[in-house]
Amino acid sequence: MKINEKNMVAFATSATPVDREGWLNKRGEVNRGYSRRWFVLKGNILFYFDRRGDKEPVGMIVLEGCTIELAEDEEQFGFKIVFHGPNNRSYALGAESQDSMEQWMKALACASYDYMKLMVAELQRQLDAAEEDTTATSLPAESPKAPPRHRHNPFNKPDTHHRSQSVRSAPGRTENIPRTRVTFRELHTAYGRRILADLNEWRHSKRSMEAPLIAL
Repeated sequence: MKINEKNMVAFATSATPVDREGWLNKRGEVNRGYSRRWFVLKGNILFYFDRRGDKEPVGMIVLEGCTIELAEDEEQFGFKIVFHGPNNRSYALGAESQDSMEQWMKALACASYDYMKLMVAELQRQLDAAEEDTTATSLPAESPKAPPRHRHNPFNKPDTHHRSQSVRSAPGRTENIPRTRVTFRELHTAYGRRILADLNEWRHSKRSMEAPLIAL
């Protein structure tokens, strides 16, 4: 379509990034013949000029609501920009080679805003999946637990906390002498006192029994 808007003309010839540019053959809307035009793709707008380096495009195509299709029955290496719906025209274009045709069809098919929305949604889905995988792999694994021990290990140190803190000094009597740090002298004294007491008691009872016999 013909355009005269100054802002679009300025955008077409500005220093903004170009997605693709090159020569294509374009079939006219009235004259069904093909004319060679210089095409410049910026975003979702395809500008075309009579000559390369012109300051103003002769037309533009907004690449929304359309599909890019092969046109084998038309120009060699031909393809079409097809707008769907009533009273919508199609643009028949032809490239100079098979490789050029494929590159142009790919660039035009990816230029629409709808396609960009689909790409953003797919990238977001992949990002969410990657974050879930990273979270799952970063969780610490549960450490294996040792099985319960039912057999006695002779190398384990005995637990002295619950053992009796006294030793038996003589039958029927217990002296509260701690096991820890008890010397032989202390044990000797503790046992000796009881033995001496029993010995003195036995001597006294023996003398008491012998005294009546001496009197007789």
